Order: sequence, then structure tokens, then C-alpha cells
Amino acid sequence: MDFKSYIRVIPDFPQPGIRFKDITTLLKDGPAYKAAIEELTTFAREVNAEVIAGPEARGFVVGAPLSYALGVGFVPIRKSGKLPYESIKAEYNLEYGKDALAVHVDAIQPGQRVLIADDLLATGGTITSTIQLIEQLGGIVVGAAFFIELSYLEGRQKLGDIPVKSLVQY
Repeated sequence: MDFKSYIRVIPDFPQPGIRFKDITTLLKDGPAYKAAIEELTTFAREVNAEVIAGPEARGFVVGAPLSYALGVGFVPIRKSGKLPYESIKAEYNLEYGKDALAVHVDAIQPGQRVLIADDLLATGGTITSTIQLIEQLGGIVVGAAFFIELSYLEGRQKLGDIPVKSLVQY
């Protein structure tokens, strides 16, 4: 399926010069959304994922249906301060400042095979922080799956030898 035809590109959002990739047009099309999740499910099976982790917030709309399709658990990776139970956090750089992601300390078991799912791979900051959290808990990151990859930002290089699946590349 040509998933790129389901993604709306919005020029100059959120600031001039940015060409925002809007996945809401893919999400609202049931057959396209289902096909995207099915393709990522195939990849998750290939890497023998035992649990799916998705960073807030769009990683939830990719990761949760993927975990459902596989019949495995879903681990939400949240912004720091949003989780009610004991958690660990990892900071990452933003264009102007820093942010942090967190996960419950009991979300992933040592040795558990984890696939990270998100909407977009850009510079790799969010994903490297997510990897750090998973590995701190003893999980093994077996892959990363995305609807979109902005290959010109070279985020994939930050993931080392972790297998990556992206449905669309810009």
C-alpha cells in the first residue's frame, strides 16, 4: 500500500520552513490504518517481540493497536511526572531546552524482548531516550517500528544495530 498518499504534509507548521507530516489523515482511514498496523505486526513477529513500548503520545496510536494485534502487552512511555507509580526517567534534548520521558519500574521484565513503536523517526532523541529506559529495566530492544522516517535527519544512525521498520520515508 502507498502509505505516503495517506499522510498530509502541512507547510510552515509549527514554524516557517517545517513541512509537518500529519498522520491523522492515515488514522481516519480505517483500511489504511489497519494495513499500516498489519505491516508493522509482521515486522514485530519477525523480531519476536514480547511487549510493545510506545512513547507519548502518538506512539500510543501506533503501539497500542500493534500490541493488541500481537496479543502482547503495551508499555506507555510517558512525559516525566505523568506516571502514578514509582518510575525512572531519561532526559533528551529539544531544539530549545530539554524534556524527559519516564516508565514505571515494573513495566518491563529483565530479558523481555521489546519493540518500540512510534509515529515518526526524526533526529532519534525520543527513541534513544526510550531505548535507555528499556535497557535500564533490563529489557532487550529487538526493533523499532514507525509510520514515517525523516531519513534526511539521520535518526536511524543513533539506533545502532537495532532493526528499524518504517512504512514511509521522506
